[in-house]
Amino acid sequence: MDKFLTVYSEKCTGCRLCELVCSVMHEGVSNAAKSRIQIVKWEEEGRYVPMICQQCEDAPCKNVCPVGAISRDKDLGFLNVNHEVCIGCRSCVGICPFGAMGFNMTSHQVFKCDLCGGDPQCVRFCEVKAVDYVGSNVVSAQKKRESAARQSEANRLQVSAGEHA
Repeated sequence: MDKFLTVYSEKCTGCRLCELVCSVMHEGVSNAAKSRIQIVKWEEEGRYVPMICQQCEDAPCKNVCPVGAISRDKDLGFLNVNHEVCIGCRSCVGICPFGAMGFNMTSHQVFKCDLCGGDPQCVRFCEVKAVDYVGSNVVSAQKKRESAARQSEANRLQVSAGEHA
């Protein structure tokens, strides 16, 4: 998969617009419980963390499905649930390490992120860009810069501490 959703939790304000847009896009109702993205609030720290499907390469949800209802989309690479095959056992919901699989109590169907067919609406409507749809090379470059900045700061502090000793 060349592109995927990535989260920058430090940017999330907890407005939950992504949840509402997602539920309207997929379910036709403004109901955060039916959203494929969930905002988790860390009360003690006052932080919000958007939780999304990681579209795992060795996907536990796909592997545990007893009827093979979860497959990978050939074009975009996301994991897709075939509701014609799904028996609603919810094994995938229980095994997902990210809590990204949901169960719609009205339709009695499991659900997960499908990247909105390549145009994720959560990304489109997130004004602070706490969620983005980017290529793996972009994320890798960002992680390298962040790591280099931390390393540089640690070295600077070490040199500064040595000067005061």
